[in-house]
Amino acid sequence: MKFPALLPDRVKNLPAYVPGRLAEDVAEEMGLAQVIKLASNENCLGPSPLAVAAVAEALGGLHRYGDADSRRLRQALAARLSVAPDQILAGNGSSEFLILMANAILGPGLSAVMSRPSFTLYAAHAKATGAAAHETKVDSAYGHDLKAMLERTDEKTRLVFLDNPLNPTGAWLTKEAIHDFLARLPDSCLLVLDEAYVDFSRQPRPDYQALLASGRVAILRTFSKSYGLAGLRAAYLLGPPELVFGLNKIRQPFNLSVLAQVGALAALSDHEHLENSKKAAWAGLAEIRAGLKPLGLSTYPTEANFLMAGPVAQGADWLERALLKKGIIVRSLSSFGLAGHVRISAGLSAENAALVAAIGQALGA
Repeated sequence: MKFPALLPDRVKNLPAYVPGRLAEDVAEEMGLAQVIKLASNENCLGPSPLAVAAVAEALGGLHRYGDADSRRLRQALAARLSVAPDQILAGNGSSEFLILMANAILGPGLSAVMSRPSFTLYAAHAKATGAAAHETKVDSAYGHDLKAMLERTDEKTRLVFLDNPLNPTGAWLTKEAIHDFLARLPDSCLLVLDEAYVDFSRQPRPDYQALLASGRVAILRTFSKSYGLAGLRAAYLLGPPELVFGLNKIRQPFNLSVLAQVGALAALSDHEHLENSKKAAWAGLAEIRAGLKPLGLSTYPTEANFLMAGPVAQGADWLERALLKKGIIVRSLSSFGLAGHVRISAGLSAENAALVAAIGQALGA
């Protein structure tokens, strides 16, 4: 039977999201026994041991539905962050919030503004609603060009996305820049501050209470990176109670699984693992940066657990393929519009050493 013409062109023409390669797929494809994955900005130390224990203990109750409102997790977050529980929405990864906000706020005739490059799903979900996605080029330091972004906002703009640190470059916006940017945005705009990697930054943070008090900011956080729970897909949104209330109506019921809730709650209390994860990321990036410098590759300032390296004369796709053959996965940034650069996640010392050696061999250095 022929599928009827139900999908609008705005959906059919969207590019598919391209995830990082799975280590097991690369191992099978290349006939390798071991693969080092440094492409998806995962926690090099692994998950919180407390989270692993909590998830294991919860396995026997998988026949029961969990708390549809993630109340214990939201209450713990509220206490930690000095906000009210009705300012928090728990979700299945930050990407769920992007879908919810796009569907609730955008539509034909409206627009969203984001940087290019940045997280590709900002533009994709905006376009899926029929809204325009205005992508502005990053500045000469590969950071958000806030002036250019302001110039693209108008009376039709409803969402403005800032990932800080910026993915895939690691560039950082100061707290002064963020507060000034918000003050200059039209009142009709919601500023979406995506802080997936913020725990790895050593820079002063914005005044979150002031941002939330403005009523025009939503802050996205995840347990995937610094807490090492990428496989559980746990995240949360901080925002005005009115926004949280509205998004809560249209999210999936039981959107955060039983295992994600207990794992995130346990990880939240594992301060030792969080601190060790940050230190390991900083040390790993320093090792990679030092190793790439003699090879003629520049690395750029980063406040995340990854760095951008390049330019690669032969192209980022070429280097990505060359490293795959050696069992090392990095991320070519060609799909982000940075064809000469790769993104490399911080690894353990042995992994970083293997990476540098493999790049040296590929470049003939």
